[in-house]
Amino acid sequence: MNAAPVLKNPSADEVRQRISLDGYVVIEDVMPKDFVARARMELAEAIHKEEAWHEGRAYRDQNMVLLCALYGGAFWQLFDQESVMAPFEAVMGPGCIVYAYTSSSMPPGHGNYSTRIHVDCPRLIPGYVTNMGATLLVDDFTEDNGATWFLPGSHTLAEPPDEGTFKAQALRLVAPAGSGFFFNARLWHAGGHNASQQWRHALTLNMCRPYMKQRIDIPRALAHQNLTGMSSRARQKLGFLAQVPASLDEYYAPPSQRKFQQETE
Repeated sequence: MNAAPVLKNPSADEVRQRISLDGYVVIEDVMPKDFVARARMELAEAIHKEEAWHEGRAYRDQNMVLLCALYGGAFWQLFDQESVMAPFEAVMGPGCIVYAYTSSSMPPGHGNYSTRIHVDCPRLIPGYVTNMGATLLVDDFTEDNGATWFLPGSHTLAEPPDEGTFKAQALRLVAPAGSGFFFNARLWHAGGHNASQQWRHALTLNMCRPYMKQRIDIPRALAHQNLTGMSSRARQKLGFLAQVPASLDEYYAPPSQRKFQQETE
């Protein structure tokens, strides 16, 4: 097994260099142990709530949460973890926002929708990152419980590598809980298969430029919730400062009252 190297406290320059050349960086301890334990508990609860919402219907994203931000708590507080946000901002600037915020959980004896060889962004613009992903390990990732496969340097490829090349050259994301796998969303990767007897959980973030549309309109999706406990950092990352006007009144409002408050890059 070829495991990816795991770094501790890399500089912003090193993160930028590794994302540019290799397409990824794995960083240890981006989330403290107490936060990880709470996130694991809250994620398990959110998975059950999403299953209940589907009322027994089969769905492609089974065993994952489609929008973690709907459940508050640790899912909002993640954005106040500086070590989680720093790699994104090193590459994409402080204005980057969430494109998608899901989970990647595998029950015992199963994989999930990620097991195909795929990328998380359809756009390939040489020298420019439109989307950057992170798999944030809530459990240890091991070869046995489905650690992600990924092909270093493949973020420059327009077409997927053939399966033989991928299997021969790919690395595994073998790392302890609390680690983060940050990558150019054009990196070709695939989830493994959980052959263990325990669930394996992770949070997944896909961040984009603030002028881009989100996968789900998060501010509108959270409009019914009490947002009192949400920090200003979380509001910015979840796109509350990047909303476009929805009426003439909003468009012609004074700058201080406009929904779009995002700083330009």
